[in-house]
Amino acid sequence: MPSNTVNQIDKKALAQVFSRAAKQYDHFAAFQRTVGEQLMAHCDWHQPGLLVDAGAGSGWFSRYFREQGYCVTAFDLSSGMLQQAAQQHSADYYVRGDLEAFPFHPQSIDYLWSNLALQWCSDFHHTVQQFQRSLTSHGKLAVSTLAAGSLPEIEQVWQRMGRSAPINRWSSTESLLSTAESLGLTAWQAPVVCHFPSPLDALWSLKGIGASHLHAGRQSGLGGREFFHQLADHWPRDERGFRLTYQIVFGVTR
Repeated sequence: MPSNTVNQIDKKALAQVFSRAAKQYDHFAAFQRTVGEQLMAHCDWHQPGLLVDAGAGSGWFSRYFREQGYCVTAFDLSSGMLQQAAQQHSADYYVRGDLEAFPFHPQSIDYLWSNLALQWCSDFHHTVQQFQRSLTSHGKLAVSTLAAGSLPEIEQVWQRMGRSAPINRWSSTESLLSTAESLGLTAWQAPVVCHFPSPLDALWSLKGIGASHLHAGRQSGLGGREFFHQLADHWPRDERGFRLTYQIVFGVTR
């Protein structure tokens, strides 16, 4: 089976990044909602039950499911995100923890929802297996994650300007699809394209959702004022604005 592990991730640093992003997260999180809505369209979930929102962030989808009658536990690595979710009464319960050390008992959950959180795990296969063990015999799971090939615009711009692109190296689409299917999921891939009025707005969207965190640590010398002024000359754009493209892998219980 192809590898779908990434470099070991500093979870403490990751939690701090997302805690700093918590207060403005919803303002920048249209991309996450778009992906979540695409995932939800493939969920044949009609009977509310016990649901864990794994990687809940500020709780947007936790709130949605709670309003539909589910008993929701918001689970996240970031205390700041959970505080933000709690302030908005997003869930019934709030649990802080690591997806890769999933603390829920076997066969204790009816529904497991994880939208754009698995890319922050070192081992996709292991984490999804833990999710599946927590489900009841008729439990259902829905996940989405970033795949390699995301943010090609940043790679292109930085290369044109003679620099190394400050983006993470995600697992390949092929390996993620293969692993998801081997675990009994229906899996597929789709691109999601976001548009922004300026390159700086595009970069701020990454920072605003915590996605500017690099697994390999901070890069020095991303560029000064002159560098950022030149971004618009190199950044791919169309009639809707400056683009950021994400490659998403989805998976749901068959």
